[in-house]
Amino acid sequence: MFATPDGALVFEDDRASDTPMSDGHPQSNSIHLVARQFRDARGKLLGWIRRRVPDPSEAEDLLQDTFLRVTQREAPEGVVHFEGYLYRTAESVLADRYRRRSVRRADAHIALEPELHRAEDADALRALLARERLRAVSASLMTLPERTRAVFVLRRLEGLRYGEIALRLKVSLSTVEKEMARALDHLMLEEDKA
Repeated sequence: MFATPDGALVFEDDRASDTPMSDGHPQSNSIHLVARQFRDARGKLLGWIRRRVPDPSEAEDLLQDTFLRVTQREAPEGVVHFEGYLYRTAESVLADRYRRRSVRRADAHIALEPELHRAEDADALRALLARERLRAVSASLMTLPERTRAVFVLRRLEGLRYGEIALRLKVSLSTVEKEMARALDHLMLEEDKA
């Protein structure tokens, strides 16, 4: 068995004759019969599904799900009105689709469209978030005692070493280390609050 470009199922023996499949197994014959009936009704059934589902690829998937359900039935070849059974099965497949979509709230999802969500937008968002964070850190620094703030600014913004900061502020190296630790603790606490 193989599928043609238009999606029709073709069995090896369909090209040669109308005789049953060559392996002679009853299950193979029933699958062959169901496949032939399905192929005969395929066009109309796909049209019926497409009127209910706007996306052509999703309609094809639903058609395939319908065929799968029919072939998984215990004895699909025994169905008297096979085409009616196909439509009833397709209705069930559609109902399952709508149920899944409502549970997942698929209609509320926004598709990512690259032309609408460009990298510049992400960069602009990152820049905005960085500015907001900088404002928060600046506000937090302003609540520190003056010497603690000065040690932090000299070390982190001006890149001075602890010894240079101690000389400039005329304090001990130990005091610079303690003030820096105090500033970092304060900023980390503020970060945790945010």
